[in-house]
Amino acid sequence: MASIRIGIVGGGVGGLAAAIALQKVGHQVAVFEQASRYGRVGADVNLTPNAVKVADGLGIGKELREKGAQPTHRISRTWDTGEETSRLEMAAAAERNYNAPQITIHRADLLEALTRRLADSALVLEKRVATAGHRGDGAFIRFADGSEQDFDLVVGADGIHSVVRTALFGEDHPEFTGLVSFRAAVPRERVADLPNIDAFTKWWGPDPAIQIVTFPLNRGREQFVFATTAQEGWREESWTLPGDVLELREIYKDFHPEARALLAACREVTKSALYIREPMPNWSAGRITLLGDACHPMVPFMAQGACMALEDAVVLSRAMEGVSGSDVQSALGRYENTRKERTARIQRNSRGNEWLKQGGNADWVYGYDAWQVALAA
Repeated sequence: MASIRIGIVGGGVGGLAAAIALQKVGHQVAVFEQASRYGRVGADVNLTPNAVKVADGLGIGKELREKGAQPTHRISRTWDTGEETSRLEMAAAAERNYNAPQITIHRADLLEALTRRLADSALVLEKRVATAGHRGDGAFIRFADGSEQDFDLVVGADGIHSVVRTALFGEDHPEFTGLVSFRAAVPRERVADLPNIDAFTKWWGPDPAIQIVTFPLNRGREQFVFATTAQEGWREESWTLPGDVLELREIYKDFHPEARALLAACREVTKSALYIREPMPNWSAGRITLLGDACHPMVPFMAQGACMALEDAVVLSRAMEGVSGSDVQSALGRYENTRKERTARIQRNSRGNEWLKQGGNADWVYGYDAWQVALAA
């Protein structure tokens, strides 16, 4: 089995998944993460069946099922009347239709499951990357402390602010969408009397900018709340700040009483700006490529950001199976050509924010199997 040295920049969901998948096909992998540890930062990750199939193949599906929640349905409701405009059965129906359920889980639990599947010493914490580039027949990573390491392939899985993308394609800036989001996790007992509390429910507002999404977390012990609204500008240095629950409730004061009751249960919220980039024409140059938000960041309205990174990881590993150093560039072409059309379509559909509002076909999203999809030439 051919084996090459691969350096992955970024130890988030996509970077860790790529490391596991690439190790499975025999490569030597090192993941460099700037954080000193993984804490319970962030909140939800919504893994739809296409992503759970990835997790199953990585060997973490059982653990995610034990720690996460499985929403019974995906429901769309109208903001003022409460009318249901679509209801898609999930849980056992998703297992039948897509060979995997939907799992909603805390990001920290997903990262913990992924790190446990990595080979010893593959993950290097507190290692900030300054840049990446090419040298001779290979690639290198230069770290903030001035040290460097050489690899046969470098993968930038370092998010929307990717230093690897900047090294490949130059400096650019993500676009502020004009939207901000509020996020909160609420103990179940505060909302136990509300209907559909075990479902993934999206309250569609009077325009695409305003909505509320809610679903169970932590085996149903918590309810996650995500709400968006328009804002003229974002002038804060941080993308995520402590929010104001009174501001949250005021924005949605005309929503249906059941939606307002959900927000009334929130005690603390965070507030974040939503940024995107347009689909990129290329993800790779030489022996360096990108993965996840580094190449296709998207707004969360289809709940596919982490799912796309997981799919990327598997397709990259399949393209790299049996590949020696001289074949890296052609393998990256297969990876990129297999993934770009799908991720661009989901980026654009997410921003349009109409998917499943009135029902429709979820199969093209949920039915995708990254382990089986044909690789492009």
